[in-house]
Amino acid sequence: QVQLVESGGGLVQPGGSLRLSCAASRSISSINVMGWYRQVPGKQRELVAAFTSGGWTNYGDSVKGRFTISRDNAKNTVYLQMNSLQPEDTAVYYCHLRIFTVDFWGQGTQVTVSS
Repeated sequence: QVQLVESGGGLVQPGGSLRLSCAASRSISSINVMGWYRQVPGKQRELVAAFTSGGWTNYGDSVKGRFTISRDNAKNTVYLQMNSLQPEDTAVYYCHLRIFTVDFWGQGTQVTVSS
């Protein structure tokens, strides 16, 4: 079992920045598949950014060039730097990782972009 705790969400004006953090309850150094998804009411959860099993990173089309995923294995933490935020980025952001075939999710953190 793995616990994931997200933090860093909040209210930000359009054009602003936020950095989300996801702290895992175990070492992530051997975990390849992990990243961030987001969801708005009435819509499916969508990929924001993730590290893949192949060793590269994937970004959702709408966030390419604005968001950056990174990780600090020593701190068991994955980050999502979000720049140039827009109202359409408003959502609950979830941290995810996969161990073998088992998916683990955090509880989510709300990001609201509004003036």
